[in-house]
Amino acid sequence: MPSQKQNNMPIIKATLADVPELNVLINSAYRGEESKKGWTTETDLIDGIRIDEPMLVEYLSNDAITLLKYIDDDDKIIGSVYLEVKGDKLYLGMFSVSPTLQNGGVGRALIEEAEVIAKQLGLHTISMTVIRTRKELISWYQRRGYAFTGEIQPFHDHGRFGSPKELIELIVMEKSV
Repeated sequence: MPSQKQNNMPIIKATLADVPELNVLINSAYRGEESKKGWTTETDLIDGIRIDEPMLVEYLSNDAITLLKYIDDDDKIIGSVYLEVKGDKLYLGMFSVSPTLQNGGVGRALIEEAEVIAKQLGLHTISMTVIRTRKELISWYQRRGYAFTGEIQPFHDHGRFGSPKELIELIVMEKSV
């Protein structure tokens, strides 16, 4: 079971009832004017939305995928992370913290909980992809023990969740847990 973190704010699995709130949070963390209040915005790199409600429902209906949510004292979701079992690794993605609450420990608590879940699942590696030009984000992950594997992947633009404004490459980062 997910544990309690930071100021006893619970980190628990998201449910279908959380879809509308997760949709707003994730899009505000990545795209649009609200995202510019934080340091993880992609709005200068990619146009469009990051996610929509039907895709969140699809994720929550997949047994290999877990969405964790971090809730505050008012039961508002202020952070979330996507976890997917891929072979012998846990893939971490769509890492989102409310832009006005970034640098407050929410992200750190979510990533630590992801590591706990990986261990509970018997997985010893967490993998993620990060936009290659996002040096400050890459540094943040490196400070938490994640390292560049040397693998670079193209950003696949399918048009559904944004169109890149420039050529985007993703680096693969991993951590042994």
